[in-house]
Amino acid sequence: QVQLVESGGGSVEAGGSLKLSCTASGLLISKFVMRWHRQVPGQERELVASISKSGNGIRIEDPVEGRFTISRDTSKNTVYLQMNNLTPEDAAVYFCEALEISYPQYNYWGQGTQVTVSS
Repeated sequence: QVQLVESGGGSVEAGGSLKLSCTASGLLISKFVMRWHRQVPGQERELVASISKSGNGIRIEDPVEGRFTISRDTSKNTVYLQMNNLTPEDAAVYFCEALEISYPQYNYWGQGTQVTVSS
């Protein structure tokens, strides 16, 4: 059974930092593209950051570039999202996704972790 479990969310003041973790079981993160998304109620889910199967390909989306980084520890089968200089606009539920990009594509999602940023 595949599980992605996010942790590390919480409440911080603007300018603060949080580090989210996504620990996988039932799959190896090195076999998937791992991605972080976020979603605000009433809005579409937004891609934030991606890391390739090899770990060498990293993409940070424009709204968070320069403030967020994605990394992984394959020995812990865990992906991280380091979030610095947080703003109220970063407040959302953050989700981890494991994506198989080869045909046929399929993916797995975690349950999400809440991030709240106060001004």
